[in-house]
Amino acid sequence: MMLLQAMTPQDQNLLQAIERGWHNDVIDFVRDQVPKLIAVFLVLFILQRIILFFVHRLRKRADAYVGNLQRAAQLRTIASVVRATSYAVLAFIALLQILNIFNIPYQPILASAGIIGVGVGLGAQSMFKDMINGLLILVEDQYNVGETVTVAGLKGVVEDLSLRSTRVRDGDGTLYIIPNSQIAAVSNFSRDYSIASLPVSVDASANPDKVMGILLALAEQVRNDPAFKDIAVSDPDILGVNEIRGREVIYPVNIRVRANQRDPVLRALRRRIILAFEKEGIPLGISSNMLLMQQKPDPTAPPAQQPLVS
Repeated sequence: MMLLQAMTPQDQNLLQAIERGWHNDVIDFVRDQVPKLIAVFLVLFILQRIILFFVHRLRKRADAYVGNLQRAAQLRTIASVVRATSYAVLAFIALLQILNIFNIPYQPILASAGIIGVGVGLGAQSMFKDMINGLLILVEDQYNVGETVTVAGLKGVVEDLSLRSTRVRDGDGTLYIIPNSQIAAVSNFSRDYSIASLPVSVDASANPDKVMGILLALAEQVRNDPAFKDIAVSDPDILGVNEIRGREVIYPVNIRVRANQRDPVLRALRRRIILAFEKEGIPLGISSNMLLMQQKPDPTAPPAQQPLVS
């Protein structure tokens, strides 16, 4: 009050005009802009809930595919990509609407962003290559989350897949983050089926027909074993004598199994082969590189002198 009394009438009128202007601006903002902001955030909230609804539905459907791991992994990958992309689009739309509500021209901002984008694009070409390659990976369904693959020379299980990079964790727990632009070739071990192939090395003294009969019987035992009956998808195939290396004869045994299920079948088959060969007296082969050739004595050479024993 004392400050107002000390002010001149002109200053008091100016202060009252500023107060009336500020009061009118607040009323206008609450009357005109706040409803628009509420409407924008309400629409964004509804869209966000719709996106989450579809993402949760995709994940539930992925959990329902118990027997089809490939389809489940594909749905989880699509769900994560849809969620991340949709949120980025919603944030961009919200920014434009807020700028429009506050009467801030966003056209110059977009033009400046375009110019900056050109400069950034020239300096970050690898990032755009990552995104393009990541999009092609998703469209072509090269691999999905949860599948065992070899990418960029690294083998492991895909833990996460985005447009930017692929995360692969190997058998000892190491996590590799691979830019998608570095992925030139993909080996997918989780598609359709795998071939459990075991080359058995046997000594050339063994009867080939007997060896092939024993291998076929052992492979059929593994095929009909309750532990592997649902893993092996076809009868075993004994290809016969595939290679001869000196005294070593190679007999390949092939069993078609479900994708990425070769190791347990091969372990069981190796165990049975060792026990059966030991029982039947069939010697395993020895590589020609390990054979020691005994040199014949030269008859013309003088006999070696025996050391004198005192």
